[in-house]
Amino acid sequence: MTQSAMAKPFTMVLFGATGDLAKRKLFPALFSLYKNKFLPEHFRLIGVGRSTRDHEAFRQSVRESIDSFGRLKVADENEWQQFIQHFYYAVADVTNPEGYKGIKDLVEEYENKYQVPPNRLFYLSLAPDLFATVSTNLRLSGLTETGGWKRLIIEKPIGHDYDSAKKLNEQIKQTFTEQEIYRIDHYLGKEMVQNIEVMRFANSLFEPIWNNHYIESVQITASETVGVEDRASYYDHAGALRDMVQNHMLQMLMMVCMEPPSRLKTEAIHDEKIKVLRSLRRYTEEEAGKYMIRGQYVDGEINGKPVPAYRNEKNVDPGSMTETFVAGKLFVDNLRWAGVPFYIRTGKRMPEKMTQIIIEFKEMPKNLYFNKDNNLGPNLLVISIQPQEGVNLILNAKKPGSDNQVMPISMEFCNNCEQGSPEAYESLIYDAIVGDQTFFTHWEEVSLAWKFIDPIRRAWDENRHPLTFYRSGSWGPQEAHDLLAANGHVWRPAIAKDISRIVKANEVVTR
Repeated sequence: MTQSAMAKPFTMVLFGATGDLAKRKLFPALFSLYKNKFLPEHFRLIGVGRSTRDHEAFRQSVRESIDSFGRLKVADENEWQQFIQHFYYAVADVTNPEGYKGIKDLVEEYENKYQVPPNRLFYLSLAPDLFATVSTNLRLSGLTETGGWKRLIIEKPIGHDYDSAKKLNEQIKQTFTEQEIYRIDHYLGKEMVQNIEVMRFANSLFEPIWNNHYIESVQITASETVGVEDRASYYDHAGALRDMVQNHMLQMLMMVCMEPPSRLKTEAIHDEKIKVLRSLRRYTEEEAGKYMIRGQYVDGEINGKPVPAYRNEKNVDPGSMTETFVAGKLFVDNLRWAGVPFYIRTGKRMPEKMTQIIIEFKEMPKNLYFNKDNNLGPNLLVISIQPQEGVNLILNAKKPGSDNQVMPISMEFCNNCEQGSPEAYESLIYDAIVGDQTFFTHWEEVSLAWKFIDPIRRAWDENRHPLTFYRSGSWGPQEAHDLLAANGHVWRPAIAKDISRIVKANEVVTR
């Protein structure tokens, strides 16, 4: 995120301004952008909600949000007053076009008062079943009739399968064009996800070996220590497949696999990502049992504290068959990646909160003088996305003071050790303001992702393949480990972390 594209004056209408996402992510992101001078002098945010409150009460709730969740805190009260004067509140029934009059009055008052271009950004932090209704009512109320630009930001989930996503997209496109729709996947706003492109295409070290001749496998893990918490009403119908794999996991896969774009333009980058999904091998409902594993956590311990089974969580059906864990073996059937397994794994109630991409390179030949015991580990490129951000390149080298003992060494870069990186929403909100869609999701990506997911979802909903169980605090069910063992592979995130510790302790690795 740079200031190379300067933000022009705009109005942001935030639907769902009293909700949890606004409180935890959106208001802190806007304040960080303001403090770092990424916002223009003239802008207005109009928060829209159902509860009755005046502008001052709304502003106070924004202050409480910053104090509780802000990456950057309020250090100067004068600066805070200058920031918060841009915030206004409107009460509206979003299902009724007549309820948009108060919003429109606040928008036009600001544009007329400061004689600024009528640039309007609509952010739908709402239940997904309201997306189509609000976009239609924005058109009927005249709010999208503007001489400036208009843009719409929507959150996931975008439908619950391909058909519902397609219907929603057609409804929204009656008001907004594809170039005006910004579908947020917050993983694409993370620093190290965006860094994958740069590491690949800006380093001659990697691009020549970024293919099936040199890469043995790729692993993508997104693990959480938390359970379902207060999302049970949504999660028990969605499950990990829809909640994580259809969007976040496949987006990271695309970033790893995409070909170099013809130019550094949004359209060219989206084109290459879409090609990846077109090459992604789709599984039939029968094949899903061979390549995809679903699991559900039972009771156990997290950080030494007992936690309940998923079926005992509040608001969860005691007989629920919803998966809280997914592991899969995926293949991208193109010339670059043919034959390389992509292992994905995501789950709740796991030992660590961690998102990592691990590139495992092919091993050295056996029985060489430095590998006479055939225990030399492979080179690994570990891209850490959260909570630690950085890169580890695991190499093999001679142990100092020895003749033939080999040890792993780690070349490390930490992106957020000295100062906090911008939050994903800071980057994405700024990109939407300046009109950069690069790290937002194109409709073709959404549709192709659903086409991959839908047969798996149908097979699981019909219980064609077993639901496995794993103890809370573990790395998932045994079946997930067996999935890799069939090809002689193992899950490596925990191992990679152990290697880093061993390197620092200057010990010899033996296998």
